[in-house]
Amino acid sequence: MDIVSGHCFCNAVRFEVGGPEKFACFCYCESCQRIAGAPVVAWASYEKQSFRVTRGEIRFYQSSPGVTRGQCADCGSSISYENIKRPGDIDLTSTTLDDPGGPTPRAHIWTQNKPSWMFIGDDLPGYEKNVG
Repeated sequence: MDIVSGHCFCNAVRFEVGGPEKFACFCYCESCQRIAGAPVVAWASYEKQSFRVTRGEIRFYQSSPGVTRGQCADCGSSISYENIKRPGDIDLTSTTLDDPGGPTPRAHIWTQNKPSWMFIGDDLPGYEKNVG
């Protein structure tokens, strides 16, 4: 199994996860926009059992019913997302990976929340809410 590593903005948190990713996407949901301060967040999904923090502390909190997000306890970088509907998965923000270009997004999700001024210019499938 390939090991994918990453870190937060301040480098206080480092982590590893078994790769390759199971899925990757661009998310436009309001929660992601607000946590990142950006119109879209790129996520990559991995097996949760292969995820481990190798340095620092991730602060976890429940951002909505059934959803837990993780941030660096020092700089606040958004690192992870877990949903009880997918108990074996952990999603990591692609831009916290040491190679953020590694995971290739396969879809746009929650496009109903996309800012009106933002244009999606690729041929990936888009979903007004979640995939499926």
